[in-house]
Parts: sequence; structure tokens; C-alpha cells
Amino acid sequence: MKNAVIYDAIRSPRGRAKDTGGLHELTPQALLQQLYQALGERTGLDPARVGDVILGCATQHGEQAGNIAKNSTLYAGWPASVPGMTINRYCSSGIDSVALAALKVQAGQVDTAIGGGVEMMSRVPMLADDARVFKDPAYAARCQMLMMGNGADLVATLYGVSREQADALAASSQQRAAHAREAGYFSSIVPITREDGSQCAQDECIRPETTVAGLAAMEPAFAKAGAMGVDDYQLARHSALSAVNHIHTAGNSPAMADGASLVLVAAEGTLDARPRARIVASNTVAADPTQVLSGCVEAVRALLAQEKLSAADVDLFEVHEAFAAISVMGMRELDIAEDRYNVNGGVIALGHPMGATGGMMLGTLLDELERRDLQRGIVSAAGAAGSGSAILIERLN
Repeated sequence: MKNAVIYDAIRSPRGRAKDTGGLHELTPQALLQQLYQALGERTGLDPARVGDVILGCATQHGEQAGNIAKNSTLYAGWPASVPGMTINRYCSSGIDSVALAALKVQAGQVDTAIGGGVEMMSRVPMLADDARVFKDPAYAARCQMLMMGNGADLVATLYGVSREQADALAASSQQRAAHAREAGYFSSIVPITREDGSQCAQDECIRPETTVAGLAAMEPAFAKAGAMGVDDYQLARHSALSAVNHIHTAGNSPAMADGASLVLVAAEGTLDARPRARIVASNTVAADPTQVLSGCVEAVRALLAQEKLSAADVDLFEVHEAFAAISVMGMRELDIAEDRYNVNGGVIALGHPMGATGGMMLGTLLDELERRDLQRGIVSAAGAAGSGSAILIERLN
């Protein structure tokens, strides 16, 4: 089996998912075009050598439909010989895309592949694809597909995560992200040029003015959906509970965002550029669908067991901050100290362009391992219905 190494991991800034956001005027294809160009400039990559482009995209509708992995490479002027595949495992799609790219390289099917993802939530809103499992309650129950916020509230209830703990986690995420942005830690960012020649060069969703007191004043966001039958459905499957504690608000939930990411994966020695890290292992798990989001924690647990490692053997973790309770529970369950977990903030602060987030998190992890001269890191994200995916990497000196 060949070694799959990461030659580069880049991303756009995260733009606010509003028509006033810094990336809104760009189509997803136009956004990706700038990243494809930057990847070539940074690594000397000849696009004709790329054996596959695999991109995550959660809402494949409108501008993001029609296999955006393929049509974006054609839009960018890449050779027609480059294949493309678009995948959807919701919020873990970006991690799954990189894992698939690595598996293709390891199997010898291709020498060079690209993973990553794109989500322009200001142009293609979440749920714009009109999936029946998210609009028909009876059908959703049959398919065991619940909305993410309700799953997060159930996790908070099952694991005893309080509103105060969730708000403290969210405030810390904002503070860490603001510090990292100001200190220039996000070196994987590629500034994006708009049509008027101006640039979007920094993440826009961070709210450094956030305080615990301000968060405490916000109303729960998912109690109404719970009262419409979701709580009863979850409680029927968790008979020890008498009620679901609705603690999540707009302030301790992920911020919607626009963005894209690319990760260049190849067999070691294939390219002239210096590889940055080796992909050691990856996995996907499926946990309790009523919790929706706990898979990102279970994927880390399973990956550590698979590789016969403890959490103490891993220098840094980037775990999908899929609502505050998930991170509070994750650190507790996996015995990970706060100074090794999402050290530059998570998606509550930074923003969550769903299909792109996994690739963005991987780039952030690699940047920080290099900045601190550390070796080993795990990135993980929740999918939906309890699924989760994770990747273990090791830096190459």
C-alpha cells in the first residue's frame, strides 16, 4: 500500500452567509476557481496529473447541483480528463472527501487526488434541496433523521451539559478564534478577490465582543421544534429521561457561512513540492441517530482504539464544534484537555460552510501543528443521523 501524503491544504476565508457577506457575489464555481489556481501556484501542481477531485457539498441544489466537483474544474479551465465526484455526508463531507482521496492513492488507483468541499449558504440556503426527511415529520421519524439542534439538546440532556457550560464553551471559542485571526495563525487562508478587485482575506463570522452574560440572555432555539413532536420521539427512545433540556441558542450553535477548501493528496514522492503530513488512518462510524451529532466524538474514540493510541498520544484535536454541548461532552468523554482541543476556536465562532468545513479544519490543524512544531493530530466531524468521520495525520519534517 502506498503512503498518502498531504502536499497542501488551503481554504477561502469564511464569509457571512448573508447577501452582505464578503463572498456572496461569487458563485461556488468562481470561488473554487481561485483556490484551484492558488493550489497550483503554491505547489507547482499540473492539473493534468490529478486523478480525481472529490468535493463535499451538503446542499446540492441550484448552483451547487450538477456534480460541482466536476463542473467547477471545467469552469476553472482544467483539462477535461480530470474526473470529479461530489459527496454528501452533511457536515463531515469535507473529511470524507479527503479520506476517499487518500484511500484512492493508497490503493494505487491514482497518484494524485484532491479532497475538500464547498458551501455557499448565502446563495444556496440550507434545506434548499427540499428533502422530504426534513419537512415531513412522520417520514423523518421513519428514516430517523432529526435536525441537528434537537440532537444537540438531547446530547446536553443525556450527558448533563448545562446551559452555563455551553455558553462558556461558546464564549471561549469566540475568544480563541479572534486571537488566532489577529495573530495570523490561519495561514491556510487564500485571500479571495471579488469582481470589483477588492478582497475578502479574513474570516467574517467571529464575534470578539461575545460575553457569557450576553449569551445567557438568548432564547433557546430548538424548544419549539421539540414541542412539535421531536422531544416525544427522542424520549420514547431514552426512557430514563423525563424531558429534553433545551440549552442551545443562536449564540452557542454553529454560524452559517460561505466558503471552500481544497486538500492536495498524493503518493509520497509524486510531486516536486515538499509534503507537509502523512495521512495515517481514517474512519467513519454510525452512532445513535437520535443524538444526530455524537458521531464526531465516537469517530475519534474508534480511531484511537483502531490505532492503539490514547488521547494523550495526540498533540492536537480539531473536532467539529457541532453545537456547544458536543464539545463539552467530547472533551469529557475522550479525556482531552482544553489546551489541545480546538485551540483556535471552532465553528461556533469561525462559521460552518457545511461541505467545506472538514477540509478547513484539516488545514487549521496542520497549520497549528507546524506553528507549534508538534507531530500528531486528529480531525473529526459529525455527519447526520449519528454518523461521524475522523482522520489521523502526522507531520513530515
